[in-house]
Amino acid sequence: MTLAQGGYTNQGQTIGVLMLDTKFPRIPGDVGNAFTFDFPVRYQTVLGANPTRVVKEADPTLLQPFIKGARALEKAGCGAITTSCGFLVMFQKEMAAAVNIPVLSSSLLQVPFVARMLGPEKRVGILTARASSLGHKHFQGAGMENCSFAIQGMEEYPEFTNAFIEGHTVLQIEKAQEEMVDAAQKLVKENPDLGAIVLECTNMPPFAFAIQQAVKLPVFDIVTLIRFVATGLLRGPFSVKSL
Repeated sequence: MTLAQGGYTNQGQTIGVLMLDTKFPRIPGDVGNAFTFDFPVRYQTVLGANPTRVVKEADPTLLQPFIKGARALEKAGCGAITTSCGFLVMFQKEMAAAVNIPVLSSSLLQVPFVARMLGPEKRVGILTARASSLGHKHFQGAGMENCSFAIQGMEEYPEFTNAFIEGHTVLQIEKAQEEMVDAAQKLVKENPDLGAIVLECTNMPPFAFAIQQAVKLPVFDIVTLIRFVATGLLRGPFSVKSL
């Protein structure tokens, strides 16, 4: 006899995503577009948590609303929780302590892992939505203090900044991709010792393929991290064939 275990209103949403309160476009590849994933995800918006408060101001009063959202996703049956902004790594320790399931607050959690994969003469490149806002509290939250890395921000690129920081509701996709590729090429040109790139911003993965084609380096982002964790949560049996 096979028994099914309930306890939740709905099931099968392994990854819970805490969303910023935004209206800008989220195209496939973006963490906020469910078509990005080949498994179900569950979304929960943290009202009032806009890019200005999270990225520019690093508003500490947002910690409790994000913890409340994380606990709600855990209660709903999610097996792990992520977010829609890499700058939320500043809350990684507190959010992970508040629930009993894995929390992957930011793609920056991959930086120590990627750095370990590279030889001692190589550094990790980081493309971020706003380099001027990325600082020690974020590096500490990601465990990056002992890593060697170089940073390139998108402040000088208007299409990307207008949409994803200023909140414009229309995005010229080709223009944003041109900007992302240019920023990646600038990062590599100024830092020829890079061995890989990590995209901090969760709006950047749609352009990861174009970036990799341009710079010929491994590119990691929030989607690679989510897929890694989902693989651990969604294990299946191997087929054993007789020889």
